[in-house]
Amino acid sequence: MNLLDAICSRRTYYAISKETTINNDKITGLVAEALKHTPSAFNMQSARVIVLFDKHHDRLWDSVLTILKKVVPEKQVSATADKINGFKAGYGTILFFEDESVRGEMMAKYPMYQDRLLAWAEQGNAMLQSNIWMLLEEYGLGASLQHYNPLIDEVVQKTWNTPKHWRLIAQMPFGVPVEPPAEKTFLSVKERLKVYGD
Repeated sequence: MNLLDAICSRRTYYAISKETTINNDKITGLVAEALKHTPSAFNMQSARVIVLFDKHHDRLWDSVLTILKKVVPEKQVSATADKINGFKAGYGTILFFEDESVRGEMMAKYPMYQDRLLAWAEQGNAMLQSNIWMLLEEYGLGASLQHYNPLIDEVVQKTWNTPKHWRLIAQMPFGVPVEPPAEKTFLSVKERLKVYGD
């Protein structure tokens, strides 16, 4: 699969299994290469990542469900549990963070841009998320991007001993897809793209 194929075929998969097409070392290696080579503004490299396998992956989603049961209306608990257990049914989860201490250093170094550095850091993190998602797709693994932060920030920090200056951005459960993704619709590219040139 070439890069364009991966971009075009990447989809959100909610139905995933505890199967994998590649081993943990390969998955970790792909994440590491993406983390190393994804660009960031001023080369600040503020993105941080944790990869959870096995009982660590299960523990995350058990914790998410425990927290959600305390805050969702009672009539929604069953549907919420089904959704969270669907993520737990996957092979692993990638946690994405921003190291706020790096942004603080950059604000001091580049005061003219301090009101933009947060947006630029998150844009870099988004590129990292996309790169990893496409790499998983290339190797036959389906994923989705979830955002249960800040509800789960404290339990993640305590369970995996993350520094307090690591701000949780997103969670990406992944595994071998067991159902096709939902149909995707597209707006007309003509309405979204303008080209100028001689």
